[in-house]
Amino acid sequence: MKEQPKLDLGLTGYDELFMTDGERQENKLPRIHDIPLSRIDDFPGHPFQVRMDEDMQQLVESVRERGVLTPITLREKEDGRYEIVSGHRRKNACELAGFQTIRAEIRTMTRDEAIIFMVESNFQRSQILPSEKAFAYKMRLDAMKRQGQRTDLTSNPVGGKLNESATVIGKDSGDSTTQVRRYIRLTELIPEILEMVDEGKIAFRPAVELSYLSEVEQRWLHEAMVYSEATPSLGQAIQLRAFSKDHTLGPNVIETLLAEEKPNQREKISFRADRLRRYIPDSVPPNKTEDYVYKALEYYQQFLSRERRDRDDR
Repeated sequence: MKEQPKLDLGLTGYDELFMTDGERQENKLPRIHDIPLSRIDDFPGHPFQVRMDEDMQQLVESVRERGVLTPITLREKEDGRYEIVSGHRRKNACELAGFQTIRAEIRTMTRDEAIIFMVESNFQRSQILPSEKAFAYKMRLDAMKRQGQRTDLTSNPVGGKLNESATVIGKDSGDSTTQVRRYIRLTELIPEILEMVDEGKIAFRPAVELSYLSEVEQRWLHEAMVYSEATPSLGQAIQLRAFSKDHTLGPNVIETLLAEEKPNQREKISFRADRLRRYIPDSVPPNKTEDYVYKALEYYQQFLSRERRDRDDR
């Protein structure tokens, strides 16, 4: 296969921050412009969320004090406006800080080049939600498809010949070929279930199996999960997929499966060791702590029973 050309992400280095326009031109770097925020549009279908969290608050304060040190990257549109290829969080911080313009470099890119640039630059983030990664991988896959790459990634998430397109994507992001294919499967989930994956209520591997259910079946499942306050384990998700494949999956089957007790959903009680050890003799080794506590509770119950009998006898 012809090697996929590696895009220069144009991530601004320290020396570049303080270059003049003449120095940037000499080094064949894009000029930095002050672009009105009102002329900038978000990237269509941008899969990465701009969250109003503590990191964003810190970024807003940094922008207020020092401005935007690293310019955002824009692509000029046919109507003369601009769309962000990299820098949605910085643009949002400028708006919250009350700025009217933002420092930006303008690059000439095709739509597919812009998609690949956008995906790769956003993977520099420290935290990425499963849904963000899933749609980012899919967007890049579609761009590679239009560029003539192979795209049979969603047919089988775990087996078969390694796909060259998945290998290229995984190599750039640090995920294996199989993991790339699994993430892309998540785009087949209905929004309500995908949100549960982002929130950590459904584990990644069960979610991949659930992505093979039809939309109607996923709606049944989501309703059952909300009602029962339970989510399927990997084994149960595999069963659900098998029932779906046999066209025997219905609300009753889903409810029955979710009603099964799973080891990770059994109630667990834990205690802080330092609090317990104050009441346990030094002669009791740590591995016998549970037996000692159980015995102590047993004696305590016997004590309460004797007290009740004594009161009844009076």
